[in-house]
Amino acid sequence: MATLSHPFPPFFSVQRTTSTHPNASSFIRPPPSFTRRRFTPRRFTPLFVSIPSIKENLGRIQKTFTDFTSLNHWVVSDYYRLVNSVNAFESRIQALSDDQLAAKTEEFRRRLARGETLADIQAEAFAVVREAARRKLGMRHFDVQIIGGAVLHDGSIAEMKTGEGKTLVSTLAAYLNALTSEGVHVVTVNDYLAQRDAEWMGRVHRFLGLSVGLIQRGMNSEERRFNYRCDITYTNNSELGFDYLRDNLAGNSKQLVMRWPKPFHFAIVDEVDSVLIDEGRNPLLISGEASKDAARYPVAAKVAELLIQGIHYKVELKNNSVELTEEGITLAEMALETHDLWDENDPWARFVMNALKAKEFYRRDVQYMVRDGKALIINELTGRVEDKRRWSEGIHQAVEAKEGLKIQADSVVVAQITYQSLFKLYPKLSGMTGTAKTEEKEFLKMFQTPVIEVPTNLPNIRKDLPIQAFATARGKWEQVRREVEYMFGEGRPVLVGTTSVENSELLAGLLREWNIPHNVLNARPKYAAREAEIVAQAGRKHAITISTNMAGRGTDIILGGNPKMLAREIIEDSVLPFLTREDPNIELAGEAISDKVLPKIKVGSSSLALLAKTALMAKYVSKSEGKSWTYQKAISFILEAIEMSLSYSLEELEKLANEESEIYPLGPTVALAYLSVLKDCEEHCLHEGSEVKRLGGLHVIGTSLHESRRIDNQLRGRAGRQGDPGSTRFMVSLQDEMFQKFNFDTEWAVRLISKITDDEDLPIEGDVIVKQLLALQINAEKFFFGIRKNLVEFDEVLEVQRKHVYDLRQLILTGDDESCSQHIFQYMQAVVDEVVFSNIDPLKHPRSWGLSNLLKEFKTIGGKLLHESFGGINDDTLLNSLRQLNEVNSVDVVNFCLPNLPAPPNAFRGIRRKSSSLRRWLAICTDDLIETGKYRTTSNLLRKYLGDFLIASYLEVVEESGYDDRHVKEIERAVLLKTLDCFWRDHLVNMNRLSSAVNVRSFGHRNPLEEYKIDGCRFFISMLSATRRLTVEALLRHWTSPMESQELFL
Repeated sequence: MATLSHPFPPFFSVQRTTSTHPNASSFIRPPPSFTRRRFTPRRFTPLFVSIPSIKENLGRIQKTFTDFTSLNHWVVSDYYRLVNSVNAFESRIQALSDDQLAAKTEEFRRRLARGETLADIQAEAFAVVREAARRKLGMRHFDVQIIGGAVLHDGSIAEMKTGEGKTLVSTLAAYLNALTSEGVHVVTVNDYLAQRDAEWMGRVHRFLGLSVGLIQRGMNSEERRFNYRCDITYTNNSELGFDYLRDNLAGNSKQLVMRWPKPFHFAIVDEVDSVLIDEGRNPLLISGEASKDAARYPVAAKVAELLIQGIHYKVELKNNSVELTEEGITLAEMALETHDLWDENDPWARFVMNALKAKEFYRRDVQYMVRDGKALIINELTGRVEDKRRWSEGIHQAVEAKEGLKIQADSVVVAQITYQSLFKLYPKLSGMTGTAKTEEKEFLKMFQTPVIEVPTNLPNIRKDLPIQAFATARGKWEQVRREVEYMFGEGRPVLVGTTSVENSELLAGLLREWNIPHNVLNARPKYAAREAEIVAQAGRKHAITISTNMAGRGTDIILGGNPKMLAREIIEDSVLPFLTREDPNIELAGEAISDKVLPKIKVGSSSLALLAKTALMAKYVSKSEGKSWTYQKAISFILEAIEMSLSYSLEELEKLANEESEIYPLGPTVALAYLSVLKDCEEHCLHEGSEVKRLGGLHVIGTSLHESRRIDNQLRGRAGRQGDPGSTRFMVSLQDEMFQKFNFDTEWAVRLISKITDDEDLPIEGDVIVKQLLALQINAEKFFFGIRKNLVEFDEVLEVQRKHVYDLRQLILTGDDESCSQHIFQYMQAVVDEVVFSNIDPLKHPRSWGLSNLLKEFKTIGGKLLHESFGGINDDTLLNSLRQLNEVNSVDVVNFCLPNLPAPPNAFRGIRRKSSSLRRWLAICTDDLIETGKYRTTSNLLRKYLGDFLIASYLEVVEESGYDDRHVKEIERAVLLKTLDCFWRDHLVNMNRLSSAVNVRSFGHRNPLEEYKIDGCRFFISMLSATRRLTVEALLRHWTSPMESQELFL
């Protein structure tokens, strides 16, 4: 039977499928062996046709009404006034020569210097960028792209559908804001996109006279510093974050790479939802080695293997947490021969818990992969390997132990920041993505940044087919295979999205069994190395691409193929074998690059002749140099030649290629061959693209729902770009991880299927299923929003502290010598104040003060420096001096000394030092650190005297050392930074422990966040106090006993 309609309401259907056609109705086409009459009773046909058509019409009317009444509609309508202004400038700008157009940049800057604002020049600047893009890239901004640029300039998030040209849109806002010369950061999600955009869009900016920088992994400090000082800098989010953290760990100002003191001005974040929301759960950390407990991890891994889930421990998938039962604790203690897993002297609990987490939650080829004896993290949101990242709190070591790898040392956090806190540092922040509207409330709450939906240039005609749900994973994968097979027979390109490396290779194995040619794109080196090539061909006829989320962002799949990438591939295949004999697989850990599936494009005779000439010339060039090039050098040379083809005219390239010289003109020859091959590829792709459109366009299959609707929408967005036809279908199994993770009740669906048929592989689809799955995704989104909100709220406490410490650090690094001295003096006075405050009470007579303890602490701080002066002074001497002070009518503040006590050394000579002393006295008199009382003045004069004595003694011993001022300031800066970094590192560890510990206090009906704020504030005040005291003690010890203080600088 093909249709069982009686047991269900009209909106619900159950199918037995052999093949699927996305353009069919909700009932599947019968196999050819059956006659149409058996499966399509005429009396029922009008019913099944009319209901969907009525629903479609009602949905269309409802959408039109919603669009008209939405705030977004009126905001976009208002932007059309700017569009009209830009269009009015167009004819005037087009009449300018290249030099006149480029000179507009300096004209704009002069106008800004005269007092005009960016709003005054916005329309004309946008028109200039539009014309520059038309001349240099052959692309003219559509009106809707002008709106997108305006949204970015206004500090909002532009939601633009896939293929609408977000990369081109960014040039408008980037150019306009770069005119202020304060720096613009265009932030992408990976190095590849940053490099592509810097080279591609950089042509527009460079043509207009702006400097364009690029930050890539592996660059040294000099390269980074140069690129950050460009007008527009392209980078990825992790490089930006780590550069900021590294700058705040720098030992001197020469190590800084960003634009200090104002490193942040305006940022355009590409795929902003991925960076700020998906990556929001993972703070950026810089770690140093800490613990020496590496030997415990393999032992704990063996113990974890003995423990059985459900008996010895319980698992909470939703929170990735484990809990040992009484039986589990007993067995673990027996195996480890310890009486208490939580014994402070022999702690095993943390290692066992981490081993269990590694066993249950961290799966090979899902969360990580093993390569070259290392466990490398796979980013589950992007599908890419992050080889520089490691899990913290011992998780990574537990995974290494599970896999039998070498255990790397435990780490301690040296610096950390979340992406939310990082991007809040920008006075003006904007972003663009294809999917942000579902998270608009979060963007408004966290960043006060609205999301504006920019209309598409052409209507979206993609068909999103109903979700199919299966009782078993086996049934789902079999149906995916059948649908891929059917589409392959039709000739339509197919993109299958999977959630892990493991699933992508499972499906690849199924397709191989049925001899269906396909490409795989996942984190494995043999596939990731061909990412650009695979995506370029994914829209060709018969192309089957199985991909993790790697193909989900930043790349467009063009129907018929990407002619530029295909032309480049042909050039590389023709030239590389003659330039280099090096195997490109050398860097791929021994894994061979996957076979190329689709047939080569046939090029014309003129292109063949040029390719032959290029290959022959490459052969001679290689021989003339006497050695073969490296593979990487050859690739770089080809890319430079392709760039040359875009920068020179055809006549200029022919002249360069035909010039007589001592060296072969290989570069211009490659450029000419590329242009010829590109023309053939464009013709082929245009013809093949038209054929693919006629067949129905790209078909996207999602093999599992993600934890967010946005990520599903990103996958759907691969199809139907720029008004192309296309279709999507999601297939889910009730055995998928998300259903188990969020305890979704799947029993009702299994029981429902079992009542109808014995076949558990039967798919079900309909409104009920969609509503249930949508509700599950919304619950998952709320759960993860709660995690991110909690992380942000906790990080806001640390954010204030981090800003204080990093501002202080930059002031020490970049300030002049005088400011460094003032820091030292302030520290000394603050340390003296703390000693005084802890031992006096201004409301009581000095005889009740703890003068003995006060003197003891003061002598401890000064060490040898104060031993001679204060060695014979006791509490009685000090008390008598304070009594005499009360009888004095006036004092000399500059040369103040307590009666009958040693006078401070005469170090306050000169206007600067005297004014410094007076400023400190004014600060003492005006602060509210001490209570108002009868003896407040006496207390303040005691603070003044002790502070002056300590500072004057320090200045005297420094002068006696004989070193010049430059050396002294270097020592002072080094001590200031080292002590600050040391205590800040310990503070981060304490705050991380506190964030875990305060959750327990909720059982006592106390708010964990409030507890974290209170304790965190107390920790921070203690940290600053300890930093000041150690800095002062270290400096005094250095100048009185240099040999004893050398450990400070090791």
